[in-house]
Parts: sequence; C-alpha cells; structure tokens
Amino acid sequence: MHGALIVAIVFGNTVLALAIIGSTILMAIKILKGGFSRKSQHSQAEEARMIQEIYHGLSRMEERVESLETIILDREGKDH
Repeated sequence: MHGALIVAIVFGNTVLALAIIGSTILMAIKILKGGFSRKSQHSQAEEARMIQEIYHGLSRMEERVESLETIILDREGKDH
C-alpha cells in the first residue's frame, strides 16, 4: 500500500510540474511571436489570466492531494 501511495504522489507531482512547465513555455512562445498591438496585448493578458487561474487551481489540487495523503497515512498508522 505504501508503494502505491508513493507512486501516486510522485506521478501526481510529475503531472503537476509538467503542466506548469508546459504552460510557461507556451506563454513564452506566445509572447515572443505575438505583436504589440492593443488586441494582441489584450489577448495576451487574457491568456496570462487563464494560465494563472490554472496554476492556482493546480496548486489547490496539490494541497488537497497532500491532505488526503496525510489522512491515509494517519489512518494506516492507527490501524497498525
């Protein structure tokens, strides 16, 4: 059970890290390729806001996963 939990933690953190890194790279590409027109700036601002929302959502999800891991480990500790 501990092995599966460790694998789940590592996999979850890896997915989270890849999502953050990927979105950061996409934003960098869009900034470099995008122009400086008002429409482009508005579009970039909207995309940045969406990516920030995704990042905050993923951060909250990570906190929830950590809380669930703590609960599971506490329950396993009480059972043994």
